[in-house]
Amino acid sequence: GEAMANGASVTDIEQVQQMVDEAIARWGRVDILINNAGILRDKTFSKMSLDDFRTVIDVHLMGAVNCTKAVWDIMREQKYGRIVMTTSSSGLYGNFGQSNYSAAKMALVGLMQTLALEGEKSNVRVNCLAPTAATRMLEGLLPEEALKALAPSAVSPAIATLVSEDAPTRMILCAGAGSFEAAHITLTQGIYLGTDEQVPHVLAQRLADVSNRTDEFVPVRGGAQGELELKKASLMAGE
Repeated sequence: GEAMANGASVTDIEQVQQMVDEAIARWGRVDILINNAGILRDKTFSKMSLDDFRTVIDVHLMGAVNCTKAVWDIMREQKYGRIVMTTSSSGLYGNFGQSNYSAAKMALVGLMQTLALEGEKSNVRVNCLAPTAATRMLEGLLPEEALKALAPSAVSPAIATLVSEDAPTRMILCAGAGSFEAAHITLTQGIYLGTDEQVPHVLAQRLADVSNRTDEFVPVRGGAQGELELKKASLMAGE
């Protein structure tokens, strides 16, 4: 293959656009985008400055937005594109001292969910990768043996899968140390309680029923929540 380095900052939309223009000038098209730029500014929320919070959001979230925006119409017009957002278990499940990083990484999941829907007709598939890899951001945080097991090369098969011609779309693929998992944002069936004055008290007592994971499902779009709620309300009203 042939590579071309570019020192653009993902937070600068003009630099990002120039980077894409140079790629188009050399190869004539852009088929794959992997949004992988990231930084850390770890502190507990009480000690974190808003500047540190905003900086992490700008790099992880807005950096991905800028790069994706620069190639989006190109991919739509050529009827082909593969985009990967780099999310994190810190965003999916939380991690102490990483409120800024976690917020940005979970926001990328939401961005992926919607762009996958909008790109479907144009064969633009959008996914998320949640890697566990020994990058510079993990230096000094894990034992040397663990860092060796978490070689970035062990994540490469996941990336190759997510950008292939037969790639899925709207998948959150986790990878690290040779293992692969899928993460899902699910919706439980919940319960119907109505709208009378006792509902707040009853709800507090029945949160276990609300959280019951029997027959939970992965909604195909955001409107599925409202549809489920209206369906339950109608069924209960008819009884």
